[in-house]
Amino acid sequence: MAAHRSGPLKQQNKAHKGRLALKTLSKKVRKELSRVDQRHRASQLRKQKKEAVLAEKRQLGSKDGPPHQVLVVPLHDRISLPEAFQRLQDRDTGTVHLTNWGSAHSFMLLCPRLKHRWFFTSARPGDLHTVLDLAKVADTILFLLDPLEGWDSTGDYCLSCLFAQGLPTYTLAIQGISGLPPKKQIDARKKLSKVVEKRFPDDKLLQLDTQQEAGMLLRQLANQKQRHLAFRDRRAYFFASAADFVPNEENNLVGTLKISGYVRGQTLNVNSLLHIIGHGDFQMKQIDAPMDPFPLNPRVVKSQKDPSMAMEICDMDAVADMEEDLKVLMKADPDRQESLQTEVIPDPMEGEQTWPTEEELNEANDFLKKSSKVVKKVPKGTSSYQAEWILDEDGESGGEGDEYDDIEHEDFMEEESQDESSEEEEEEECETMTIGESVRDDLYDEKVDEEAEEKMLEKYKQERLEEMFPDEVDTPRDVAARIRFQKYRGLKSFRTSPWDPKENLPQDYARIFQFQNFTNTRKRVFKEIEEKEVEGAEVGWYVTLHVSAVPVSVVEYFRQGGPLIAFSLLPHEQKMSVLNMVVSRHPGNTEPVKAKEELIFHCGFRRFRASPLFSQHTAADKHKFQRFLTADMALVVTVYAPITFPPASVLLFKQNSNGMHSLIATGHLLSVNPDRMVIKRVVLSGHPFKIFTKMAVVRYMFFNREDVMWFKPVELRTKWGRRGHIKEPLGTHGHMKCSFDGKLKSQDTVLMNLYKRVFPKWTYDPYVPEPVPWVKSEISSMVPEVDTA
Repeated sequence: MAAHRSGPLKQQNKAHKGRLALKTLSKKVRKELSRVDQRHRASQLRKQKKEAVLAEKRQLGSKDGPPHQVLVVPLHDRISLPEAFQRLQDRDTGTVHLTNWGSAHSFMLLCPRLKHRWFFTSARPGDLHTVLDLAKVADTILFLLDPLEGWDSTGDYCLSCLFAQGLPTYTLAIQGISGLPPKKQIDARKKLSKVVEKRFPDDKLLQLDTQQEAGMLLRQLANQKQRHLAFRDRRAYFFASAADFVPNEENNLVGTLKISGYVRGQTLNVNSLLHIIGHGDFQMKQIDAPMDPFPLNPRVVKSQKDPSMAMEICDMDAVADMEEDLKVLMKADPDRQESLQTEVIPDPMEGEQTWPTEEELNEANDFLKKSSKVVKKVPKGTSSYQAEWILDEDGESGGEGDEYDDIEHEDFMEEESQDESSEEEEEEECETMTIGESVRDDLYDEKVDEEAEEKMLEKYKQERLEEMFPDEVDTPRDVAARIRFQKYRGLKSFRTSPWDPKENLPQDYARIFQFQNFTNTRKRVFKEIEEKEVEGAEVGWYVTLHVSAVPVSVVEYFRQGGPLIAFSLLPHEQKMSVLNMVVSRHPGNTEPVKAKEELIFHCGFRRFRASPLFSQHTAADKHKFQRFLTADMALVVTVYAPITFPPASVLLFKQNSNGMHSLIATGHLLSVNPDRMVIKRVVLSGHPFKIFTKMAVVRYMFFNREDVMWFKPVELRTKWGRRGHIKEPLGTHGHMKCSFDGKLKSQDTVLMNLYKRVFPKWTYDPYVPEPVPWVKSEISSMVPEVDTA
């Protein structure tokens, strides 16, 4: 059989001129591992992570690491702190050293058997600043619960603040459950578990009533996994256990503060800046290394001259240092030390402004006159006024049949009278009560601040009007609208219309620092922390810091019982800029909070006062200004403050008239960006007076002819979705003829949107007054106790 041969009409395909890629790659080229190698690599990674966790656990509280700092917080009034500390101070467990830190209860517990040492401090939930400050540096928080209720209202408020700031490792313990009858102990534990599950799901409840239970609690504290707080892991932080003050020769009110304690977090460099919470930023002179006053394993060295005499020392190297006063670790280098400069000194000659010339202004006026003249074909004998009402579009014109009567709508708010039947019922109830003289109505009125009540009522009215008529303002009668709103402009589209972020900046922007790319700077700083080796005091060392130019009020605050807590600052964190924070309204607070109202900020490790702006949290380049802190959506708070690298938690407090601080919002730090534009909108409203199909006469938006001409280029809209623009003014009282894209309804409202960029006020104050201790409830203390017998 003859083989087939292709003929002259065989299809000829075009040859491929490019290089063909390989369809498949070998395992060697793809660097794929075999199944055995993959399992081996996974096991190695698990082993490395396990070893890292064990190393961290062994470091904390060991002889080479800092003591395990435990903050004890009783969440109920019935909890007895001295009794709890007595259980933990067991001489059989280890050596107890009572410390003289302030006026609070604190002690050091050394346990060589467990190879662990603890430093216990305590704070009542009502002392808000102390609890939050100590929680920033505590390794573990020990919450003491009541067996019947768990926590009271003060404890619940404290937990809300701690959860918003960020909880480190915590443990729950019940005090006093053994005092209940045996049958009620099981029921109380079940009920308490249900209550605790809302805030602490899947957490064990330990007991603290006997020495044996205290020993089990200590083992739990030593062995549990540590939780990390992001804002403190990248910085060196320091809790002062002792402080001394050396005043300057020139001024006794300022001097050198010497604080001693253990270095935590990262290596502490003497050239970096130090922020003492609540007191400001300072420079360090030097770092000393005294002997550790609480060694885990003190060794006994006998004297050669007198064998009966013995002394306890930490290690063999300390013998030589006994003769010396102190060992200086580092001294500050003036050339490498961080500067305390917080603001840029502006140059008044640097801001140059170019104004238009007279020729350019004349050309602009001539162009407006030419563009305002329109040529139309009209019937013979038509006046200029009648010609304006003839539309350019074919087939549509205004006539008598399209004219509507003037309909004016006026809303009258009437107060409803109280129900007489409810008053009679209250009188009948009052007859069965015996009320003492201390709860009379006149005494109740004495406690009411009438001025504060009037201000709060006015704020409630403003908030309600803002919800009903967002951004609507009344056009002033005594001032021309073109003068009152001269800084505002119209936008074709709020989302897409361009707006230069460097336009018309305030003078305060010349004082701040700005990053060319904040995200890249943050990544570079964090990468240097992880990779670069820093010279200084290592984590776990007991050191003494010499802090220069410190006011005497700092050491007085420490002697009165306040904690001294210091954080080292990262590069640029002492400089002022514009901070943007995302916050949500706390559900426990319902009072209206207006923009530019002074609030107290807890941002990461900082605490300060400022008057912020509120704006919507969107992904656009322009963000609408909010006049009140709303409860139904997350908002962005903008404020002048020192630079802080996120992540950092944010708590917003408001100081009440009685000195207490109430939590109003919680969130996190979003960015450090002065170019984030907050745009304020005002809405001017007018009412249709006469309607002719797509044309209408609108009044009450303006009150003179010049204002109508000034705002003529701005687009109009209505509440029912129509869009239009101003044709011309009518008369001298602000009436204007407008055209729309559809027929207007008589009950519709004509609106004009105007926009301007707003900036925060420079009200930054790093010094926050100490709050009055938070009590259960002011309302409960004002309600009289009634005898219903």
